[in-house]
Amino acid sequence: MAKAHHKRTAHRWQVGAMIGTGVLFALGSLWLVEVINRGDLGGNDISKSEPDYIVEGFSVVKMDPAGKPRYIVAGDKLTHHPDTDTADVLRPVVQSLSAPLPPMTMTAATGRIDQVKNIVDMMGQVLVERPGSPHGPRLRLKTEALTILTDEDKLRTDLPVEMLQDATVVTATGMLADRAASQVDLYHRVHIVYPPQPKR
Repeated sequence: MAKAHHKRTAHRWQVGAMIGTGVLFALGSLWLVEVINRGDLGGNDISKSEPDYIVEGFSVVKMDPAGKPRYIVAGDKLTHHPDTDTADVLRPVVQSLSAPLPPMTMTAATGRIDQVKNIVDMMGQVLVERPGSPHGPRLRLKTEALTILTDEDKLRTDLPVEMLQDATVVTATGMLADRAASQVDLYHRVHIVYPPQPKR
């Protein structure tokens, strides 16, 4: 009889230990879920900095206050970051449509759209092209970085620029172009090469 009683007691201890372990695991799981929901783990900050959506082959139209298209921003790939509300763009193409000025097309290797400040940063092999019109000669501009202020319709850079207007070549370091005023300010080391004048 004593042996049977001892076996039942040992069995109860084993079952009790298993139940206790299961309860501890369950409580630990509930604690972990609560910590994650509160954001107490450092890893939660990493998830906030990760992209929340990626779009391939996109095109976005920015309207002016009158409801007319002002800029078209397109690219091969857009990656949006929710923590800064910015988007990285692969091979961006930005077209300015401010009438009555002729459209201006800007391309680059990469870009970043800041939706809070309403600016587009173009980086790497930036090329700006504008066809000739009554408002000005044909324009072709090269630089390595260009900031587009879409609300103000301005372009700026602190880096060297090379500008070709018809046959006139202009190089400088630093530029601010105001599309609305049809004005370009060049800041440093400005050098202009005019084409040879035809003989009379």
